[in-house]
Amino acid sequence: MAVMYRAVTRQIEVTVEPNFVPEQSSADRSRFFWSYTIVITNSGEETVQLKTRHWIITDASGRQQEVKGEGVVGEQPILAPGERFEYTSGVPLSTASGFMTGRYQMVSESGERFEIEVPTFSLDSPDSKRVLN
Repeated sequence: MAVMYRAVTRQIEVTVEPNFVPEQSSADRSRFFWSYTIVITNSGEETVQLKTRHWIITDASGRQQEVKGEGVVGEQPILAPGERFEYTSGVPLSTASGFMTGRYQMVSESGERFEIEVPTFSLDSPDSKRVLN
């Protein structure tokens, strides 16, 4: 059953749907892999562009990994009012569960830079017992 996470900042909605990928995972080798699909929808009045991403990925042992970079999946999408951008990416962990949180830096047509929140989402494999922190 897919779980959807949602956050809205300044009329820009970000939804995330994580999925465990068993064929790319191996408990024996402590490798657990998830794909996640993100949809960014501009419900505001102004055209915006996604410039950078900043992720904090935490595994079940509490180890954190920080990822910063330009755009998403090699793109810096421009979203006019009413437009949406969807992409799928992936993340490996060495534990059977973890979570990710992040934000995107956007720039508006008028040149204003602002950050939008990506909802914190949980990465759970069928092997992990559900523990809420």
